[in-house]
Amino acid sequence: MKIEIINPEGLNLRDKVVYINRVAKVVKGGRRFSFSALVVVGNGEGIVGIGKGKASEVPEAIRKAIEQAKKRLFKFAIKDGTVTHRIIGKYGSNSVVINPARKGTGLIAGGAARAVFEVAGVQDVVAKSLGGHNPFNTVKATLDGLMNLKDQDVVFKLRGKTEGESPSEEEND
Repeated sequence: MKIEIINPEGLNLRDKVVYINRVAKVVKGGRRFSFSALVVVGNGEGIVGIGKGKASEVPEAIRKAIEQAKKRLFKFAIKDGTVTHRIIGKYGSNSVVINPARKGTGLIAGGAARAVFEVAGVQDVVAKSLGGHNPFNTVKATLDGLMNLKDQDVVFKLRGKTEGESPSEEEND
């Protein structure tokens, strides 16, 4: 799938910190502590990106992660506040099952996947994270699923159909 680079200028981006981790490096004189931060940014209308930053102070790590996330924005198919179809995103040992939901259902997703949906503008979705519980891999699996979503209008054009035609008509021909 071809991913186009989106310019963050002019977009009203919101950011959300998903995970902050204190990491230690053992040196001759003892331990040196630093912090890594995982952040997702989005405009609430189907554009989302992730970034990871590392620094000796938490605010600096978050700032670096936000800068990186703004460089990695992509757009995905969103229709009426939910995803267009069921999809499974995979990354490492993690997989996230993303199902569309009716209006009013809300965000039924856990932890890291929920943060991605909140900033991306998805209001109604049912998602289940399977496999490991690493927030970095869970976020990347969620993004893999969102990147592979197909827009309904594009699929209709590829098949040479109009929106009114049902799939059962295709089988009868």
